[in-house]
Amino acid sequence: MFPDWFFAPDYALARLVVSHLVAVIYTLAFASALRQFRGLLGERGLTPIPRFLASRTFRQAPSIFHFHYCDRFFAGVCWSGLTISVALVVGAGDVLPLPATMAAWLVLWLIYVSIVNVGQIWYGFGWESLLCEVGFLAVFLAPSSLTPAAPVLWLLWWLLFRLEFGAGLIKMRGDRCWKNLTCLYYHHETQPMPGPLSWYFHHLPRPMHRVEAAANHVTQLLVPFLLFAPQPAKNVAAAIIAGTQLWLMVSGNFAWLNALTIVLAFGAMDDGLLRHALPIPLPSALPPLWYDIAVALLFVAMAALSYFPVRNMIGPRQVMNRSFNRLHLVNTYGAFGSVTRLRHEIVWEGTRDHRLTPETVWHPYEFRGKPGDPGRRPRQYAPYHLRLDWLMWFVALSPRYGTSWLPNFVDKLLKNDPTLDRLLRRNPFPDDPPVFVRARMFRYRFTTPAERRDTGLWWHRELVGDFRQPVRLRRPARTR
Repeated sequence: MFPDWFFAPDYALARLVVSHLVAVIYTLAFASALRQFRGLLGERGLTPIPRFLASRTFRQAPSIFHFHYCDRFFAGVCWSGLTISVALVVGAGDVLPLPATMAAWLVLWLIYVSIVNVGQIWYGFGWESLLCEVGFLAVFLAPSSLTPAAPVLWLLWWLLFRLEFGAGLIKMRGDRCWKNLTCLYYHHETQPMPGPLSWYFHHLPRPMHRVEAAANHVTQLLVPFLLFAPQPAKNVAAAIIAGTQLWLMVSGNFAWLNALTIVLAFGAMDDGLLRHALPIPLPSALPPLWYDIAVALLFVAMAALSYFPVRNMIGPRQVMNRSFNRLHLVNTYGAFGSVTRLRHEIVWEGTRDHRLTPETVWHPYEFRGKPGDPGRRPRQYAPYHLRLDWLMWFVALSPRYGTSWLPNFVDKLLKNDPTLDRLLRRNPFPDDPPVFVRARMFRYRFTTPAERRDTGLWWHRELVGDFRQPVRLRRPARTR
C-alpha cells in the first residue's frame, strides 16, 4: 500500500544505534530520579509532589501520580522504568514482537512524562522535554528485524534541526558577545557546573575561544540545513554536530543534553558510514500495514504540532526550552542566549555554637558537583543530572529561583534531614545537627596557571557578602 520512499532500508543501523542509546539515556534518567526524588520531591522533600498535585488537575499536569502517590509507589514506578530501559539496552526490543516492543517504549514514555509533569522546578530543564520528545518517537522505531519507516527518521532529523538551529538563533538574538565572538572568554568558567577539563578550556588562547564561538555559529546556524540534503552531505552534517557536542561534553556538565544530541546525530548517518563500526546483518522484512498507518498518522500529528515551535523560532521574541503542550511533544530548545561574566557561588555553613561571636567556627557543606572547596577539582557527572547543584547555580543568579524551596532547604539542614543529606557530598555534622546555619556569597574564578602551580588550587574566591543571615531551628510555641 505504501510506496518505496516510505521505507528507509539504508538507515537500519542508524535506527538500531538510536534505539539502544535512547534506552541508555532513559536508564540514566530513571537512576537519577531514584537517587534524588525523596529529597527533592518526596512526601518530605523540598517541594513535595502531594502538595503540588493538590493544586493541579490532571489536565494541567497529566501524570499517573494523580491516581495515586506515595514515595514507595514513585520508587516502584522508577524501578519499573529502569528495568524496561535496561532490557531495551541489551536488545529485548529487537527480539520481541513489534506490538510488545512498541508497548515497552510507550510505557517508558508514559512514566517519564508523568515524572516530568510533577517534577516542578527540578525538571524544568530543556533536556527533560527533549527526552520526552525523543522517547515518544522511539515508540515507532520498530525492532531491528523490520525495515525502518522513513517518516520516523524524518521526524528525528527535524527534531535535531530544531534543537541546533533554535539554539543558534537564541544566541544571535541574545548576548552581544555571541556576535563579537567573545562569549567563550567567560563561559567555561561561569557555566552552571564546570567539568574536570573546564579549567584547561578556560585557559585556551583567546583566539581559540573566538574560533570556538565561530564554529558554534556554523554548526548551529548553517550545518543543520544539510540534514535535509542527500548523502553524503547528511553524514557530514551529522558528524560535525556529533563532534561539536562531544567537545561540549568534555568541557562541562550539561546532563544528557549533549549525549542525546549525539544520539540524534547518529540517526542521520546511513548504513554506508555506520557499517564500518557495526558489521551486522541488515533487515529485509517490511513492517505490517497497521504499523505503516500508525507512522503516517504520527507524521501528520507531529507536523501539525510543529507550527508553534516554528512560529517561535522565526518570531522576534523567541523563547527557549518551552513545551507547547502538556505531553512535551515538538518543543522548542536553546541555551545560553546570555552568558554571565562573573561567577558567584553560595556557600552554606553551619556551627554548633549556641552563641555567635566573632570567634565562632563555621563548617561548610559540600555539594557533589557545584564548586565549593577551592582545592577540589571539578568532577565529571554528565550525562547524570545533579538537580540540586544546578538550582543552586540559578539561585546565585537570582534568589527568585529558590522561592519555593530554599526555606525548606534551610530547615532540613538544621534538622540533618537524611533525604537531603544524600544529595550532598559532605555534611560537616554527620552525628548531631548544627545549631545555626548561614549562607555567604563568594565570587569564584579559575586560578591562573601561575596561581595553580603555587597553591595547587583550582579556584580563587573572594567574599561578596551574606546571602542568608545565621538562622536556627524554630521551636514550636508552648501551649497551655
